[in-house]
Amino acid sequence: MTDVFLNGKFAGITEEPKELVRELKEKRRNGEIPHDFNMRYNQDEENIRVNTDSGRVRRPLVRVEDGESLLTEEHIEKVEEGEMNWSDLIDQGIIEWIDASEEEDLLVASKDDEINEKHTHVEIHPANILGINASLVPFPEYNRGDRISYGAKMIGQTLGFYSANYPLRADTKSNILAYPQTPLVTTQTEEAVELKNHPAGQNVVVALLSYKGFNIEDALIVNKNSVERGFARSYFFRTYDAERQRYSGGQEDEISIPDKDVRGYRSEKAYSHLSEDGIVPPEVSLESGNVIVGKTSPLRFMGTGDFVTGIQNRRETSVTVRHGEGGVADKVLLSETENGNKLVKVTVREQRVPEMGDKFATRHGQKGVIGLLEPEEDMPFTRDGITPDVILNPHAIPSRQTVGQILEVLSGKVGAMDGRKVDATAFSSENEKDIRERLRDCGFRSDGKEVLYNGTTGEIMEAEIFQGIVYYEKLKHMVSNKLHARSRGPVTLLTKQPTEGRAKEGGLRLGEMEKDCFIGHGASMTLKERFSSDKVTLPVCKKCGVIAVEDETRGETRCPMCKDSDHIEDVPMGYAFKLLLDELKSMTIYPKLNIEDSV
Repeated sequence: MTDVFLNGKFAGITEEPKELVRELKEKRRNGEIPHDFNMRYNQDEENIRVNTDSGRVRRPLVRVEDGESLLTEEHIEKVEEGEMNWSDLIDQGIIEWIDASEEEDLLVASKDDEINEKHTHVEIHPANILGINASLVPFPEYNRGDRISYGAKMIGQTLGFYSANYPLRADTKSNILAYPQTPLVTTQTEEAVELKNHPAGQNVVVALLSYKGFNIEDALIVNKNSVERGFARSYFFRTYDAERQRYSGGQEDEISIPDKDVRGYRSEKAYSHLSEDGIVPPEVSLESGNVIVGKTSPLRFMGTGDFVTGIQNRRETSVTVRHGEGGVADKVLLSETENGNKLVKVTVREQRVPEMGDKFATRHGQKGVIGLLEPEEDMPFTRDGITPDVILNPHAIPSRQTVGQILEVLSGKVGAMDGRKVDATAFSSENEKDIRERLRDCGFRSDGKEVLYNGTTGEIMEAEIFQGIVYYEKLKHMVSNKLHARSRGPVTLLTKQPTEGRAKEGGLRLGEMEKDCFIGHGASMTLKERFSSDKVTLPVCKKCGVIAVEDETRGETRCPMCKDSDHIEDVPMGYAFKLLLDELKSMTIYPKLNIEDSV
């Protein structure tokens, strides 16, 4: 007897499990039961699992019977002419939706010409095995598998034109590429997802060449004039919001320019660019720390006896530009929350021009940062006067085995000369031989190599350089978002050590290995300040070995155990160590410090 489960719950038993599954599938194909029913007979566990619940990943496959695909040329013609549609193909049982469980017992062919008697289904298109991001990679079948994963991952980190109504939106963080282009070398997926309406990259002339040593490893040399003409220029938007909240006792926040008597008042300069209503107007330049929305709030903790009214009872809680950021106030939105509180949203816009350290990538997982911005007059050039926008190190290709990128360079060249898009869809791309022949017809060498001249000396370069067009993506990882340095700044209340993280103006933690580097560089005195960020000098009783207390009423420092003030000595230590001693005391452990006289 075989158990039958419906959506994980026991539904009954059967003596003929294979027959039951066959009948259920037949009913689904005839439209007697919904097409979102998936079933499988698990012989190892001796049960049948029927799933109809939501949240399952399912994919469409064409059915195969007696070694023949049920999707014929006649069906395809009817779909093209509009006589049939997708739903009709499903209703007739030609295409069916399969989930991960049911797929276990199927044998799926990639293409129609691979079908044999054992196959149960065939892919609609072999590229359907890839997700959206992976199927946007051109010539993916020529690359190593891990490169497709990297390329697909970085497509999601690319700056582009994510939404046409971005000026009206108030996203917390967003990036817009100033001059996005659709790729010359493309895939059918790009058309299917309408990526041409929101592209994410630019077509650039790339030369594979070691040049001046500034494109060492994966670094890129970028033409400075290309950047000045708009290459990879983008805008970063960040939305700040302030809400006028209500508190118990009828008190509430106030959005206005704070009065000078308010606790935490900054300075007149900090509020100088605010309007009379305490909100910054659009198109005002802002820097890190500038006030965007002036706001004051009632004090959080008030004693019943010393109740203060008026301005002294308020603290400054203005919204300011984040540390390390800046820009221009782009738009100001005034609204209300569902509780009826006033809501202010201010979007700050910052133009980002590519600089050294900004990250770029191709769709083949070849990522790198700008190592040098080279003026156009010093870049190598062809006899036609074409200079590359990007110089990529040729060592990036052989070890990564991204042959797809080599084909993209050739295809991009053909696409630029013919003024058309080259199809590079997985498993059905244009033929390499045809691309090479077309390249020769256009007056180039079929291998994509060209004679280049040294931009500095004007001499002809000995080697012929592989050059063509590649679709480059600017990634969201920019130096201006990550640049961080600190000398002095805020500390945490508990440990008195510097705060953590760039947003909090935090310190840069120095570990054992960094210490070794300092010593190796002969800068060991730097460690003195680096390892004393929480240095504190405390009075310690030499007799009891505990930290003494300061009695302000008597004006003396005495030991809390022996009540003596004669054996007290100041001892320098890290505040974190003092904190450890306090925590041990809270666990009823007596930590005694043995102090010897320093010689």
